[in-house]
Amino acid sequence: MQKLQVLIVDDEWNMRNLLRIYLTREGFEVKEATNGNEALEMAFNHHFDIILLDLMLPDMDGWQICKKIRERDQVAILMLTARSETKDKVYGLGIGADDYLTKPFEPEELLARVYSLIRRSAITQSIGQQEPVMEFSNLRILPEGREVNICDNNVEFTQKEFDLLVVLTKNIHRAYSREELVKLIWGDEYEGEIRVVDTHIKNIRDKTQKAGLGYNPIQTVWGVGYKFNGVGSSNEKE
Repeated sequence: MQKLQVLIVDDEWNMRNLLRIYLTREGFEVKEATNGNEALEMAFNHHFDIILLDLMLPDMDGWQICKKIRERDQVAILMLTARSETKDKVYGLGIGADDYLTKPFEPEELLARVYSLIRRSAITQSIGQQEPVMEFSNLRILPEGREVNICDNNVEFTQKEFDLLVVLTKNIHRAYSREELVKLIWGDEYEGEIRVVDTHIKNIRDKTQKAGLGYNPIQTVWGVGYKFNGVGSSNEKE
């Protein structure tokens, strides 16, 4: 059986060594990077099931690295940091990180988060397989290829943004609460801020607007959450 592949990105030897011990005991194949440039080179040239990414690095911060990885890959990313401010967590999750773990942490918590993210990644990557194309006015969503086409141009969405869009379009007349969306996209084990949903919805709206979509595809339902605004949907009744 092939071992799960993990990349540890941290400039502190003690932390890398500790993480390596925890993960190799669990049967993971571990590779290490000490700075951002090393991390990006390895992430772009090797397959990893998960990346453990420290926030503070000598050449670039973890947020920058996360953004660059998300431009090309949907690998699970767990941010590791001593900073526990809520705004930092929401920002990191908003730019594409999958989870956020504050140092110091217990090995059991680390491993639980790692396994949860790997399971969740496998589930979200399967979203859209064998599902039909969804067409709305100037908006096409191709679940199988995980593509979004707006005004005849492909627009890049992060994994979480795409998954949110697909979930909302599957039932365009239903309003989902933030709690429901967190469970569907981030999983039952997620313990972070539910407001991370708002950040991703804002990103979706910004990208669709910049791409020239003439309407807001996601409607806020006050006191509830969000629903898809399927203007021009071939599935909607006139």
